Amino acid sequence: MHRIALVVVGICLSAGAAAQQLRFDDVVRNLRNPDPKVRMSAIHLLRDAKYPEAVPPIAPLVMDPIDEIQIEAIAAELSFFLEQDVRSKKMVGFVVEKRSSALARAAFDLGPHAVWPRQVPPELVTGLLTAVDDDNKKVRAEAIYAIGVIARAPLDGAHVEGLKKALDHYDPAIRTGAALVIARLKVQGIGDALLKAVNDSQAEVRYASMRALGAVKLESAVPALTEQLTFYRKGEGAWSALDALAQIGAKASIPVFRERLADKDQFIRRAAVEGIGRAGDAESFDALDRLANTDESAGVRMAAIFAETKLGRANAGRIVDLMSSPKVLTQGEDYLVELGPSVISTIVPRLQEPDANVRESMADVLGMVGDASVLPAIEALAKDREASVAAAARRAAARIKAR
Repeated sequence: MHRIALVVVGICLSAGAAAQQLRFDDVVRNLRNPDPKVRMSAIHLLRDAKYPEAVPPIAPLVMDPIDEIQIEAIAAELSFFLEQDVRSKKMVGFVVEKRSSALARAAFDLGPHAVWPRQVPPELVTGLLTAVDDDNKKVRAEAIYAIGVIARAPLDGAHVEGLKKALDHYDPAIRTGAALVIARLKVQGIGDALLKAVNDSQAEVRYASMRALGAVKLESAVPALTEQLTFYRKGEGAWSALDALAQIGAKASIPVFRERLADKDQFIRRAAVEGIGRAGDAESFDALDRLANTDESAGVRMAAIFAETKLGRANAGRIVDLMSSPKVLTQGEDYLVELGPSVISTIVPRLQEPDANVRESMADVLGMVGDASVLPAIEALAKDREASVAAAARRAAARIKAR
């Protein structure tokens, strides 16, 4: 008999009854029960028992005819891919006793480093893409952002086409979500659709689509993005265009980046600085050095240090120093991951930082860029007194071993 069939789910069936143990396969059968209450109960049992083997059998229920079951099935699937349950304190403000449409977005906003490296059944992604067209607004929102949490690059052709279709959805919230998910997964072969979305009637769709063009590094989009920057001049539209150009880092954009280094908007300055680094503009090194030491924004200072590191100065340690500020913690993680294995020797000693948030971030970074040589240090951190740090270390070790 297959091992999974012997697993029991230890849950009381009712408050007044004696505790009754249910076998995994019996609960899975109830996912196909015609009674919606039984299906819902089965989802709850499997989610609360935290068996990742339940990912494939729950997948069909993201297309259940009952909206509440769809939402609960998506929440259960998310919980199998996150170290913390999707109802945890880290997501207070998004999740209360009653499930809300913001649940998957909250999980998405935890970032890619928070996701457990599990196998993703293709049928789950297919089901979520189908649910993106659901009549219920909450279901649609849950589905699009759950794709961004659960799916893994590279996507197969059918899933790429599904996201491309979502970029032209009648619901602008789904068009925005599709652009954000495309950016997260760095989906290739979808540039034309993103360029079209840059002219969408809704501002949020336009901005997200511009940033997605940067995330997929579509160099042919540089002229269009430069035109958008000229059109907007300031505000979120200008930042989105410049951020996209900075992610692409084309040498043709160097004059644009230099022009914006003294911008009043700190987010514009930060994007310009990142672009200088990625475009390899060594002639701007003195300007970067001034910003790294004197800019009033910690985000801009960190960006300048990152850009200097991209240009050859070993400054990764200064990035970590600034990460003691929660405002730039995620920004620092992203920079260190982008810098890649070259930061490993800098990161490993910082696993002993007194700040638990920094230790957690260092573990997440090593999970993305580390190799087998860092496993002893990571596995030692899995015994950290802070639960979130220990969880990050376990994720990191699993990610490295999976590679």
